[in-house]
Amino acid sequence: MPIAIQDTYPEPAAHCYGCGRLNEFGYQIKTRADRDVTVTEFVPASYHTAFIDSTYGGLIASIIDCHSTGSAAIFAMHADGEEIGSDPSPRFVTAHLEVDYLAPTPLLPMRLVGSALEIKERKVIVGTELLVEGEVTAKGSAVLVRIDQD
Repeated sequence: MPIAIQDTYPEPAAHCYGCGRLNEFGYQIKTRADRDVTVTEFVPASYHTAFIDSTYGGLIASIIDCHSTGSAAIFAMHADGEEIGSDPSPRFVTAHLEVDYLAPTPLLPMRLVGSALEIKERKVIVGTELLVEGEVTAKGSAVLVRIDQD
């Protein structure tokens, strides 16, 4: 299994609520390259509910956001011919996020699949589909900007 980009983040950047491996209360998502796309698996907890058996929309937006930042790093590294795990991996923050809710999202395991829509030196645009049991229930588009890591 390929390494997750979040596992390459240095300790000061590993406390993020969404992707920080050192944040015991966060999502601790793991985004991996899978050929020309990125994939994140996430299992919502029972308290992530909006109404009976449906996932809270804010969580959906948050997971798409977090998946997109990791995806941007992966896509940027691949564009530069770098391997995941090389030091340092770039870090990205969200400049713009749009989410379309296509159907209620059951409170079940989610699969997020990201595609690079545009890759520039400091900006990556990522499109994401959120699937539950093979059905796309939400789509997102995020503009991510590379940050300095000094």
